[in-house]
Amino acid sequence: MKRLTDIDYIYALIAESEHQKQDFKFEISDACKIAKTLSAFANTEGGRLLIGVKDNGRIAGIRSEEEKYMIDAAAELYCSPTINYSMQPYQIEGRTILIVQIEESKQKPIYAKDESGKYLAYLRIKDENILATPIHLHVWKQSGSPLGELIEYTERERLLLALLKQNGRLSLNRYCRLAHIPRRAAEHLLAKFIRYDIVETVFEDHKFHFRLKE
Repeated sequence: MKRLTDIDYIYALIAESEHQKQDFKFEISDACKIAKTLSAFANTEGGRLLIGVKDNGRIAGIRSEEEKYMIDAAAELYCSPTINYSMQPYQIEGRTILIVQIEESKQKPIYAKDESGKYLAYLRIKDENILATPIHLHVWKQSGSPLGELIEYTERERLLLALLKQNGRLSLNRYCRLAHIPRRAAEHLLAKFIRYDIVETVFEDHKFHFRLKE
């Protein structure tokens, strides 16, 4: 069997285009911005960054060694907690491509510091980095609790299941209106049902909806 060369490997990755576990970056000029992508990968299924590759897949190469330090700064200074990653350079057509591999975090959420100094958590959905909702944060927070605990089945739980059966899917706002419950209580209950695989999230038209899991 023919051995895969570095050139073959890089072109095979580029042929995949950008997707949930892969992103192209022409250059890294802002550690703060790249931290957002690192957070999204770490909070989802992990992934890799191809640095020195344009959005259309054209190889441009990194411009300086400074980009390596930008990655280090993004992972260690702009992400909280810090993330696990590896970085490997490849020489392709006289240009240097950096592949940064990010592991899925076991300690979610991973926050990224934005330009104002605020820490936000992101998810990777298809080829986009999406801001995590308070419901996602509740799910991650509840993950530290034992799954053996019982779900208290009150009128609120019964009504949520009934509304999901009647409507197919619900946005958080619509659920709050139909159930006449405070937003925070709705977030907590949806997160509990998601964690127990009763409800799942659906992301469409840049909005999260919720439906019963099949």
